[in-house]
Amino acid sequence: MRSLAKVRTGLAIQEDDQLQFQFVGQALRLPIINQKASDAPALQFRGRDPELKAKARELLIANGAGRIADEIRVEWNPRLKSCAGRADYRRKLISLSPQLIHYPPEVERTLRHELAHLLAHFREGRRRIMPHGPEWRIACQDLGIGEEKRCHSLPFPVRERARRLLYKCPNCRQSFPRVRRIRRAIACLACCRAHNRGRFDARFRLRLVKSG
Repeated sequence: MRSLAKVRTGLAIQEDDQLQFQFVGQALRLPIINQKASDAPALQFRGRDPELKAKARELLIANGAGRIADEIRVEWNPRLKSCAGRADYRRKLISLSPQLIHYPPEVERTLRHELAHLLAHFREGRRRIMPHGPEWRIACQDLGIGEEKRCHSLPFPVRERARRLLYKCPNCRQSFPRVRRIRRAIACLACCRAHNRGRFDARFRLRLVKSG
């Protein structure tokens, strides 16, 4: 549930100076409800949350990830409209949607969901893992949310944004609709796995085929 880019219809990988790859589609997505932004509840939280940071740090230490516990940051990000939370392992950052304040039991659960992403990546090092694969599920169990699902069904009232950009893999022709332009080198994960052992391969870099 920060990936540097999100693609709703599938997974891809991208070059990154520090991580060497980046999965997309890691955000915890929620159903989009056609409702005007003015009807949405007022956002009350913004910025860093020391209390949730302390909780995240405590959970990391308890699960043998003390090395990154001091780096962890937790913030409320009002720009999160269609997802409850987001995890960025490179920055050791967990972002939460302020709309969660209307669903108090979901705040800590979402925190643990996102923390499971960081814990799974910490345990696996530089080995590539699926965003919601077995490593993440094991981390969820260790964090006390063993039955966690990859997506919530909270009725967040958000504005639906048209995905006017369309990218395709030049090999398998899979489509990747986008709201914003892709700024980094991203390749089709399925093709990279099939033909290059999961490593980034420029032959399968996504190409813009439609805009506007």
